[in-house]
Amino acid sequence: MIVLKFGGSSVADAACMREVAALVREALPESPLVVLSATAKTTDTLFEAARRAEDGDLGAAMELQRTLILRHRGIAEDLFPGGLPEALDNALVELGGELDLLLRGVALLRELSARSMDAIASLGERLSTRILAAHMEAAWVDARTVMRTDDRHGSAVPQARELNALAAQLLAPLLGPGRAVVTQGYIGATARGITTTLGRGGSDFSAALFGAALGASDIQIWTDVEGVLTCDPRVVPQAQPIAELSFAEAAELAAFGAKVLHPATIQPAVEAGIPVTVRHTRRPHGRFTTITAEVRTGRPITALAQRGPITVLTVTSANMLNQSGFLASLFQVFSRHRISVDLIATAEVSVSLTVDADAPLEALLEDLAEFATVGIARDRAIVAIVGERLKLTPGITGRCFGALSEINVEMISMGANEINLSFVVEQKQARTALQRLHAALFDVAGGQP
Repeated sequence: MIVLKFGGSSVADAACMREVAALVREALPESPLVVLSATAKTTDTLFEAARRAEDGDLGAAMELQRTLILRHRGIAEDLFPGGLPEALDNALVELGGELDLLLRGVALLRELSARSMDAIASLGERLSTRILAAHMEAAWVDARTVMRTDDRHGSAVPQARELNALAAQLLAPLLGPGRAVVTQGYIGATARGITTTLGRGGSDFSAALFGAALGASDIQIWTDVEGVLTCDPRVVPQAQPIAELSFAEAAELAAFGAKVLHPATIQPAVEAGIPVTVRHTRRPHGRFTTITAEVRTGRPITALAQRGPITVLTVTSANMLNQSGFLASLFQVFSRHRISVDLIATAEVSVSLTVDADAPLEALLEDLAEFATVGIARDRAIVAIVGERLKLTPGITGRCFGALSEINVEMISMGANEINLSFVVEQKQARTALQRLHAALFDVAGGQP
């Protein structure tokens, strides 16, 4: 069997859902499990409605609720011009009523807990899957009965053993040649049946987890690009699709800002040895990227990515000089405040580190001030060059520095593995840096380094 995951842009309206249905029908001989995201912008709308309710603006929250439900009913009516099936009509009424009650509860208490937000956010996927399953006359499964997680609302951690057992019990019997099963990405539930979410972008993660649990032969991520590209096409229009990508390269690109894959998607597929293919929903027979455990193309560079804004902290202390244990003490402070560090560069008496721009720094800086001085540089970006033979190819760094000769590089990091070379530049220069690097490192016509 195979897994087909469709993102929000792939199910944005009735026309898009018809295209998805056609793709699923083509795949029926391969016993497809269809994992769906919410329709485009739906999750954003649900978050906004919840915030309005928390602020006490129930009228605005209810207007967003009504608009959302009407939009989904409009999609359904377009797919069923002769009238909605009773089961679908009842499901839309029920889901709309559930959202109404949740928002009223938030407004009444003026409190939006992470648990309540998960319950509200789950409505998007539950709406989109009800409509597609009805349109295709396919089996519909509530992912919350299978995707067993812990109770960390907003970023729940799947419990693999329980998930695998539930998938075998509830999903596997429904799958078979000529039959499709439709379920939701992004959402799950605790052992007590409390709704959870896996975090934004978690539908890819759901697809990989379900695929691993069911022993899929392929996990297909259907989106709005022809695979993973050599760079963000909005920045570099000449960016080319990459035919083959290793899991390690894909993970690096995802971690450094590539938008096609959620980073956590990679791991379940790696462990199960399942290839992941990234495809364009509206160009189903066009180019695509296949991601596997290992790819030996011999190419030095695969792609470029950037993430920003980020903040650079430079920690300076004379205590570093010829002293053991300083870095351990430093990172204990970051661990205590649960702040993740990305890049690190060290000198005799200083360490530079990058953290997310929204990291809570006030308490961290207060603790660091007890034994060091800290310099802060905001509005920076990480520009990453990823390739399986990057470190082993002479001349690559020279070409990189040549391309960036007119851009001030503030920090450099060669990854612990051989596949990542990263630069920190001002956020406003990141776009230019990517364009110049792509021009220097890739042949525009062939997309090859």
